[in-house]
Amino acid sequence: MTTSDPLAKNVLVLGAGFSTPYLIQRLLDRAESLGAQITVADVDRAAAAHRVGNHPRGRAIALDVTSEASVDEFSLADLVVCLIPPKLQPLVARRCVEHRAHMVSASYRSREIRELEDDARAAGVALMTEMGLDPGIDLMSAQRIIEEIQGRGGVVESFLSYGGGLPEVEFDGNPLRYCVTWNPRNVAMAGESGAQFLRRGAVRLQPWHEVFQQSWTVDVPGLGAMDAYSNRDAIAYREIHGIEHVHTLVRGTLRYPGFCRVWQLVVRLGLPNEQLYVPNLQERTWAELLTMFLPRDVTGSDLRDRTAHYLGLERRDGRLDVLEWLGLFSDEPVAVAGRRPVDALVSLLERKLPLPEGARDLVVLHHDFVARYEDAHRSRRERTLSTFICHGSPQGTGGTTAMARTVGLPAALGAELLLRGELRRTGALSPTDPDVYRPVLAALDAEGLTFEETTEPIES
Repeated sequence: MTTSDPLAKNVLVLGAGFSTPYLIQRLLDRAESLGAQITVADVDRAAAAHRVGNHPRGRAIALDVTSEASVDEFSLADLVVCLIPPKLQPLVARRCVEHRAHMVSASYRSREIRELEDDARAAGVALMTEMGLDPGIDLMSAQRIIEEIQGRGGVVESFLSYGGGLPEVEFDGNPLRYCVTWNPRNVAMAGESGAQFLRRGAVRLQPWHEVFQQSWTVDVPGLGAMDAYSNRDAIAYREIHGIEHVHTLVRGTLRYPGFCRVWQLVVRLGLPNEQLYVPNLQERTWAELLTMFLPRDVTGSDLRDRTAHYLGLERRDGRLDVLEWLGLFSDEPVAVAGRRPVDALVSLLERKLPLPEGARDLVVLHHDFVARYEDAHRSRRERTLSTFICHGSPQGTGGTTAMARTVGLPAALGAELLLRGELRRTGALSPTDPDVYRPVLAALDAEGLTFEETTEPIES
């Protein structure tokens, strides 16, 4: 680092990918006032250096958090901001506890993180997870509404929560109407954990191969009809939000209409797979890779015909046109350094689904509550809709994407609370804690990131 401030707090930012530019720039801009020095670490040092630039309080390094060499950086850190793949978060959290460094992360508050509660408290460390968009802003904004309902004597009976990152509504740059604006591996493996939720008091389970098959339509103010598919374990949020009487509780992801019907085919074909290793994958064509997933007894005049037969589709089905546009039937080389089918799929998504020059992205969060109120002589119900839409800057103009802003800003705000000593809680913290969500939502409101809310009575 070029600064020589011996009393500066050392902040270690892990990751320099799609979601990090707004976070890193904000921390650098405020480093002097926070009394901090910012180290940005990535397996690709060039990516980290690009984010840091020539900032006097910034440093860029190459770092693999799974290596023993990374321990030295953790030992120097007062605060670690973790924006690397979720599977590495438990390792990062354990090292933060060991070296008495606070952690802020945009990933889910997993079982492994919750199990560190006592150790984190003993070390005087805060592990702040779910400090992004979804999870993050969605949970904080929902908790604010829930506490308002409960403060007026209401009981939440139904809660549907949705989120998504998309190109602008008018975008027609590809037949999926989708662009990769965050970690492409997370896009490729979406739904891998399956889903579970409550529907009218009954527990519903969805294995991975059914997640996109069982999508539904949601009308979102400002966007219209959208595809929705179930997202992970919604039932866990009954306790987190303190809504034990809820009978319907769903968390969903939003896409433009038609996306889920196509992506279900990609899942059925087997391409989102992190377990299989394909011999000489980098030397094969896409047609060869896809053929490996088709049973030997599938017949047809060509690969499209055989794929249609396997999927139970007519050859002229428009969804096959999208698979063909992606290049799955082509003789183009896979040409990827990895060895797994998902490595090839990630590379394909990055190449085929970038946000084009001049295009903008948006992020959307949408909550749908039904609450019951017991008055002296009757019971009444109200429905509250709360919608958040943030638009990014046109690609290539030097601005930032809506995804980077809405993932990075909550994480930055959490880091600032800790660096300023304004959050003294320790342990595995949830963003639904009032000490967290109240100051963060107030700061988001000041930045113009607000929700539009309506509440109407429901006729009996």
